[in-house]
Amino acid sequence: MRGDLRFKRILLKLSGEALGGELQYGIDHNVVDDIAQEIHEIHTMGVEVTIVVGGGNIFRGAAAAAAGMERTNADYMGMLGTVINALALQHALEKAGLATRVQSAIHMAELCEPYIRRRAIRHMEKGRVVIFAGGTGNPYFTTDTTASLRAIEVGAQCILKATNVDGVFSADPHQDDTAEFIDQLTYIEVLNRQLAVMDTTAVSLCMDNNLPIIVFNLLKPGNIRRVVEGKQVGTLVKAAEV
Repeated sequence: MRGDLRFKRILLKLSGEALGGELQYGIDHNVVDDIAQEIHEIHTMGVEVTIVVGGGNIFRGAAAAAAGMERTNADYMGMLGTVINALALQHALEKAGLATRVQSAIHMAELCEPYIRRRAIRHMEKGRVVIFAGGTGNPYFTTDTTASLRAIEVGAQCILKATNVDGVFSADPHQDDTAEFIDQLTYIEVLNRQLAVMDTTAVSLCMDNNLPIIVFNLLKPGNIRRVVEGKQVGTLVKAAEV
């Protein structure tokens, strides 16, 4: 393991939309293969990698609930979508030469392991990439919250929140040309300004446990490597300076 790495154990948060690429629905396997190569690069540098995947490219529980579906059932359906994405990512990672394990908060023994914290840590210590699926296993919690929870549980040094923009802006840069890039924020600023970094529960968990969040552009090749090397990439969310 290289001694000059800033982060040696990370949690990468991937949305379902990221795995879907330009598709309206489903999985873009070329995009997933590209992500796998990025992960392979940092893994060979000695970084221990865990991943939380969303399921929005397959089913969005919140949207279904808004359309009239009972919320608990809708959220469980969304959790199943994350398992599909996790298995697709696992295939791409193993094709790239990495040993992986998928752990799901919803037990489905024929497909993946149940989430067990100590086992997940041991997999990382043995050089395996661990993909967390099934959300927290509970309705009403997002995969952002899952990412914060799992990162804290396994001792990750930061959360890398992958997006399709360069970080956090004062407004949506796709819709507002005057939106200003923000290179650093505190947790309280994110909460008070209601910035779309992660949901409030996820940000509060990170704040309570002093876990930094780096919001970065996944579409720029090499960005994950630059982050773990400590280069200025994206927006850093952390505690206020004392």
